[in-house]
Amino acid sequence: MIQVEHLVKRYGGTAFALDDVSFEIGEGEIVGLLGPNGAGKSTAMNILTGYLSTTSGRVLIGGVDVLENPLEAKKMIGYLPEQPPVYPDMTVTEYLRFVYELKGCRFPREQHLADVMAAVKIADVSHRLIRNLSKGYRQRVGIAQALIGDPKVIIFDEPTVGLDPKQILEIRNLIRNLGRRHTVILSTHILAEVQSVCERIIIINHGRIIANERADDLARVIEDNTHFRYAIAGDRNAITAGLRGVQGVSSVTPMNEREGDAACYLVEGTRGVDVRRGVFRVCAEHGWPILSIGAVGNDLESIFIRLVDRSDRENAR
Repeated sequence: MIQVEHLVKRYGGTAFALDDVSFEIGEGEIVGLLGPNGAGKSTAMNILTGYLSTTSGRVLIGGVDVLENPLEAKKMIGYLPEQPPVYPDMTVTEYLRFVYELKGCRFPREQHLADVMAAVKIADVSHRLIRNLSKGYRQRVGIAQALIGDPKVIIFDEPTVGLDPKQILEIRNLIRNLGRRHTVILSTHILAEVQSVCERIIIINHGRIIANERADDLARVIEDNTHFRYAIAGDRNAITAGLRGVQGVSSVTPMNEREGDAACYLVEGTRGVDVRRGVFRVCAEHGWPILSIGAVGNDLESIFIRLVDRSDRENAR
């Protein structure tokens, strides 16, 4: 559905906002776009939506080049910027009718708007002034305008900023439901949001893609993911010595944590070596029950920070 091919965007002739960025997003995918401030996310979204031109490269939406045929491409895109583009002095219905006319929509107007309002659950406030709505409802109105015309692609920029926890959950559920009929790109700084909603994650830093993986597989791009936390019952000194003798284990650190009668240990393996089988074998031989085991630094936040730090080091060379 979306093809981005060797995208380059320069400002001032030398500074790269995007540097040879390429990726594809299939129909019906929900993809998270992540990156620190200034990484190039906003530039990428502005090019995808046709608001910015490229220095080189191209973007295809449903096979249509955004720069060569912008009107046809934009008909397939719904966009919700961080600040919803609503008019506070209009009622919800007046505003959506205005957007309908602005987009040149050809669906039966009243039925189409009723369907859109039902999808985002704002029918009960359709006759209220937008200025009198809560921030959560204004976000829903912003999503409604993006859905008018039934676009194939919907792009969200920080859709839950400033919302309370209940409103955040409602918007996330709405985005999941939209993924059943639309291709969705979600740009956000809230990593838990990406983890709960998105099927794939693209991380950009210094204008380049540093990761493009399914959410469940993202940890694979971290080569030094060798830290494990064990809870093991038995003599603490003997267990520490036994674990240090396992082939591939580079360090064992007893932790100030316990699970019942088990002490916890941070075990680090040599890069590229999976030490879990060796640890299990030693514990079984000595009769030390393993109550739990978990990878450390395997959550999305840790992975994101490590990838960005690695990218920063490479960029500084």
